[in-house]
Amino acid sequence: MSLEIREEPIGSLSDHAEIPIAFLVDKILEVSETDGGLGGIILRESAVDVPYIKDYDAIKGEGPTRWPKRFDVTNWGLITAFQCGTRVGGAVVAFKTPNLEMLGDQSGVAALWDIRIRTELRNSGIGSSLFRSVREWARVRECTQIRIETQNVNLPACRFYARMGCTLESVNRFAYPELPDEAQILWRVDL
Repeated sequence: MSLEIREEPIGSLSDHAEIPIAFLVDKILEVSETDGGLGGIILRESAVDVPYIKDYDAIKGEGPTRWPKRFDVTNWGLITAFQCGTRVGGAVVAFKTPNLEMLGDQSGVAALWDIRIRTELRNSGIGSSLFRSVREWARVRECTQIRIETQNVNLPACRFYARMGCTLESVNRFAYPELPDEAQILWRVDL
């Protein structure tokens, strides 16, 4: 089937939110350190005892429709994938956003804030097409880098970013006090 990728106004976030972001957690990246961290951090794939569904949109105060209330989304981009006129995926890119920690104070950095594909179409190449479009969107805005945040419970996302040429930037086991079993994993890709 033919895939159409196009940019939409950021005001279309409610349409973007209709694509589920939930995923099955049956394996995680266990984070451990050697020699108190001086010997490095080890990421080891491990099966979970009881698989579960993780849905970041279900967390109170989260989800695409809430972002404009939390952030200035004026400079954000929404790139959407359609098949036969049906929305099948999308990516949101944050850029030049005050108080968005991932971007720091660097004007040439964009953040892949969100990427989602309809569940039944995951692993079909839509995510790769969206990622390439995000890279182009950032290049047009003279960005030199894209940063991406995910978690150790999202092993498919970690594998995807590695396949897309991203480099592991950092692991923070204590980034989410309200989710003590999750570690933040930051990726980057230089443009």
